[in-house]
Amino acid sequence: MTLNSLGLNAGKTKDVAKDLNDLLANFQTYYQNLRGIHWNIKGKNFFGLHVKFEELYTDANMKVDEIAERVLTLGEIPLHTFDDYIKKAKVPVGKNVSKDVDAVELIVHSLTELLKLERQILDKAGDANDEGTNSMMSDFIAEQEKTVWMMNAWLEQSI
Repeated sequence: MTLNSLGLNAGKTKDVAKDLNDLLANFQTYYQNLRGIHWNIKGKNFFGLHVKFEELYTDANMKVDEIAERVLTLGEIPLHTFDDYIKKAKVPVGKNVSKDVDAVELIVHSLTELLKLERQILDKAGDANDEGTNSMMSDFIAEQEKTVWMMNAWLEQSI
């Protein structure tokens, strides 16, 4: 078994970094969706949602940077082109979304996809004894589960 400079199994961390790159691509899509709905939201809920969407895209932008830096920490290269993001994204693309319910549903669907990826990474990071990635995924998951709950409450749906 070959260890990397972090003292982790190099093969396992390479696999974790690959999945982090998949997450990065999906987070970039989610981020761009949030920018789009922030710009295009209309209706009676404009003021509250416009601010909320800005809060969410600011947070997503920070997470994109954290993910990319974790890929680098693990010794790999983060994806950084739209072409790469499009090929890897499972998060639905929201185009011309301006209705409040459609926008919030897009967020819920996007976060659901991100949570699936993050849980896969959490499993692999645990197997690799990669506490740095594990901690990051745990934090992301806890925050996003709460956001899904809040968005579903706004939609008056149960989880």
